[in-house]
Parts: sequence; structure tokens; C-alpha cells
Amino acid sequence: MRTIWGLWRWRRNPLRRRTDLVEAWAALVAASLILLVAPAVGWMSGSLAHGALMKAAREQRAERHPLSATVLKVLPHPPIDSDPETASARDAQRRVLARWTGPDGSRHEGPLAARPDADPGERFRIWTDDHGRPVGRPLDAATATTHAVLAGIGAAAGTVIVVDGARRLVVWRLMRRRYVQWDIAWARAGQDWGRADADS
Repeated sequence: MRTIWGLWRWRRNPLRRRTDLVEAWAALVAASLILLVAPAVGWMSGSLAHGALMKAAREQRAERHPLSATVLKVLPHPPIDSDPETASARDAQRRVLARWTGPDGSRHEGPLAARPDADPGERFRIWTDDHGRPVGRPLDAATATTHAVLAGIGAAAGTVIVVDGARRLVVWRLMRRRYVQWDIAWARAGQDWGRADADS
């Protein structure tokens, strides 16, 4: 709003200084860039991020395989942690010793995270690479789209911050210039300004 308010300096006025006109131009340019360039930067960044994330999601789906693992035994919980976030993450999953067969036919056994109610003999789904090593779930399209949208919003917001920062820098320098000009004008007024007999 202050950027738009700065446009009053366009009006003809005998008190308008050259710096007022420069400030008005800076406000107009900043407003134009914020309205036109920032959305374009956000759209381009979001589109590029979406393309890269979708490619990564396709690669992960090709390299990762869903398999069933069998719980052999439930592993004991680690000692209680005073951090509530760690404790809630610990309670949301249960560590188990499990056995599974990889896509290449190799047999594996090791500790995995399972549902909190997993019991010995139960089967649960895991993701592995081509050699049967456990990996994270592949990125899905909805998550990729969400991350791309957030990247676009972040790029647009960053553009707005840079443009407004540049405008503020210009205004700051103009204000310093005005102060120098005021000091010169006050010095020209002389020491007698304001005295009762100064005009005699």
C-alpha cells in the first residue's frame, strides 16, 4: 500500500523535489515488477520443480519395489526420551526383526519399522531396491505437485522481497540525499533565521 501511496509525487506541485519524482518512479517500477514479474518467476520455478520432481518420482517407481516382509520378533523400545516429538515418532512405529525376499531372489533379515500393533508372524509391506535393500517409499504425484507449488510460491515471494528491498534501498538513498540538501538549505538560511529583527 505504501508503494501505491508514493504515487502522489507525480502531481505537479511547487514543493515537489526531483527526489520525489525519482521515488514515484521507483514505486511504479516496483509495483509493476511485483504484479508482472513475481507471478511469472513463481510459475516458471513451479513448472521446473514439477518437471524435476515428476522425473524423480518416475525413476524412484522404476527402481523401488513393494515387497512383503514377515515379522520374526518384536524388538524392545529404546529408552524413554523426554522429547515429546521423538516419543510420539517412536510410539507411531514399532521396531521388529523381519525377513523378506528381494526382487532378485536374495533372502534378507534385519530390523525394520512396522505398525505399532505388529506381532510375530504378521506380514507387512516394505519398499526395497533391486537388490532387496530397504529404501523409502517412492515419491508420489500428489507430493511432487505440492512441493512444486510450494517452490513456486517461495520463488514468487522471494522475487517480491528482492524487488521491495531494492525499492527500499533507493528510497533510503533518496532520503539521505534529501537530508544533505536540507542541511545545505539550512546553512544558506544563516544564523539569523528566526530572530525578531532578521528581516530589517
